[in-house]
Amino acid sequence: MVTPKGASFTVAGGGYDYEREALDPIGAEIVEAPANEAEFIAAARHADAIYAKGMPITKTIIDALEGCKVITLGSVGVDSVDVKAATARGIPVTNIPDTFIEEVADHAMMLLLAGFRRLVEQDRMVREGRWSEGRPALLKIPRLMGQTLGFISFGRVARAVAKRAAPFGLRMMAFDPFIQETLMYDHGVMPATLSEVLTQSDFVSMHAPARPEVHHMLTEKHFRQMKKSATFINTGRGATVDEEALIKALQEGWIAHAALDVLETEPPSHNNPLLRMDNVTLTAHVASASARFDEARKRRVGYELSLVLQGMWPVSCVNPAVLQNTQLKRWQPVGMDRGPNS
Repeated sequence: MVTPKGASFTVAGGGYDYEREALDPIGAEIVEAPANEAEFIAAARHADAIYAKGMPITKTIIDALEGCKVITLGSVGVDSVDVKAATARGIPVTNIPDTFIEEVADHAMMLLLAGFRRLVEQDRMVREGRWSEGRPALLKIPRLMGQTLGFISFGRVARAVAKRAAPFGLRMMAFDPFIQETLMYDHGVMPATLSEVLTQSDFVSMHAPARPEVHHMLTEKHFRQMKKSATFINTGRGATVDEEALIKALQEGWIAHAALDVLETEPPSHNNPLLRMDNVTLTAHVASASARFDEARKRRVGYELSLVLQGMWPVSCVNPAVLQNTQLKRWQPVGMDRGPNS
């Protein structure tokens, strides 16, 4: 299989030891290719698989592949791969949607609490000798219990956040037309329209995936619907939000605060206004990171690649329709210890 040179989302040293645990027994070789389109195509044209990391896997690349059986990502998001082009070629695209759920949910809850209690601002006051200003600032903020947390998209991360938020006494609601209402009720969450989530929530937590149909899903009209006291949280993807509209909302007081792990352009330009706003809490797209990050995701990548190269269906496929038209066989997860953990 071929992968671009250079690692993404990895700890120092990188390497493929964890992937090889599943790949060495079947004699699979990992070959690194230059991370530019033309040279990558030359190296990958006859590859059995693509391990996508560090560069976009475009339609041009996919159309040049002659024997590729699978394109595998070591991430939840699949926006770096042209899934439509892969589907047209009958190539399954796999990701790892269930490996970092707990970490991202922890981070989302941290952003909610840090933004609400103005942690960064309070920290700065202490360091700058403004001790006496801390309490008056928080006297303007209501207690957390009894406020409303609204989710936009109610996938696995949002459900895990709901589990964490419930003990804080938050009322919860969610907009997701693709999730059954009974599943929301099972998590103590009320089904709602997007408008209801925006107008009623004290915290709006964005979890929509990076897909073309949800690009700039939230625009100026949506931020205008939110409470002036609301906090907007995003641990999903920056492109789901019109960032200029969010900046305007924060500057003009349509909403009170934003707590963001993701931005439209990463890393942000030095002149991005969000970097200079006191009513913004930022982290560097790190929500999924933990000590188990590399080990868990790399082992899962190796496992997915190994399954397909042995003629079996992958565990997680973002374009599952292609599997119906392949010669791959369904696998039986009996005794499996490296498959999905959800």
